[in-house]
Amino acid sequence: MLKCVFRLGESENVRDFAGFEISGHAGYGTEGNDIVCAAVSSCTMLVCNAITENFGADAEVKVEENRITLRLNKRSSDAQKLISALYQHLETLSEDYKNIKVTVI
Repeated sequence: MLKCVFRLGESENVRDFAGFEISGHAGYGTEGNDIVCAAVSSCTMLVCNAITENFGADAEVKVEENRITLRLNKRSSDAQKLISALYQHLETLSEDYKNIKVTVI
């Protein structure tokens, strides 16, 4: 199961994301051939790179075995829009692939 946890900022506005953590495996296919894991990994890394490299937002990204975490150190409307877009994309994927769980805390 892929677990996608999105963290809200202090304002508790649904679109005021402060970061996210994506962990686990989809188990949709064999290792190296899992299209669900590949899709989630690709879009997640795109968002992480856009936030840090293209928009220069103050964010901390950790890439570990089976886990990608991003935490905004300072509020950034561009970064929050990208995180919101990732949230919407993963929600859509989770409708088609039941081995993705998306939550907001």
